[in-house]
Amino acid sequence: MRISLFYEFPLPRPWSEDDEYQLFQDGLDEVEAADKAGFSTVWLTEHHFLEEYCHSTAPEIFLSAASQRTKNIRLGFGIMHLPPAVNHPARVAERVATLDLISNGRVEFGTGESSSVGELGGFGIDPADKRAMWEEALEVSIRCMTEEPFTGFQGQHIEMPPRNVVPKPRQEPHPPVWVACTRPASVAMAAQKGLGALSFAYTGPGPLAERVAGYYKEFEENAVPVTPQMNPNILAIGGDLSMMVAPTDEQAIERLGMGGGFFAFGIMHYY
Repeated sequence: MRISLFYEFPLPRPWSEDDEYQLFQDGLDEVEAADKAGFSTVWLTEHHFLEEYCHSTAPEIFLSAASQRTKNIRLGFGIMHLPPAVNHPARVAERVATLDLISNGRVEFGTGESSSVGELGGFGIDPADKRAMWEEALEVSIRCMTEEPFTGFQGQHIEMPPRNVVPKPRQEPHPPVWVACTRPASVAMAAQKGLGALSFAYTGPGPLAERVAGYYKEFEENAVPVTPQMNPNILAIGGDLSMMVAPTDEQAIERLGMGGGFFAFGIMHYY
């Protein structure tokens, strides 16, 4: 089992002038320390318009900065939104490949379709279309990374003529691909498509063990890859085993109460 960091960069109000600046500087310091301590990956989410709850709107920028302060820790999009109104697949390919080059091949390409109504509405996306958008965009973005030149695509939500999309990633044929999963059905979908499962599972060890076992059983029996390189891995994000590190038990309990309470407020009120 490997241990990773996962960031959303929440920032409770009231804000002072330098709060966002300090938030990102502290994050970079933590990633540098985690790299030295042997952590596997740093995952950074992408959300939009969700003030307080998440100020991570451009993960590739932060991960690029982190790549220059670290040597071994892998750099994960957790996730990049693939509906084309948010991120056009050619731009996805360009940004992922550039980060892979400057980090010497350390990118983990986490993908998703978005689920927050506030975000989807901000980009004019019908929630009924988001799964089909993700499927088309995933195909196009991976083909843009691997085809020389990209031979074009015409689908329901994406149309793009042939173009040579550059640069190409350092990892061949492409960085490992993941998809965000919040329900058991989406974990099974990830396995069936040969993708890694970023499993957001706020549950205990027993149900989580069942989810992991179910993912690998589905992968072994039914995987039909949708990308040139399969990624047989599942990452558990969350869980009901909340932890807080502090000098004393009393400080840990106090901080966990504040942090856990704010997370519950943020995800219910904004997300």
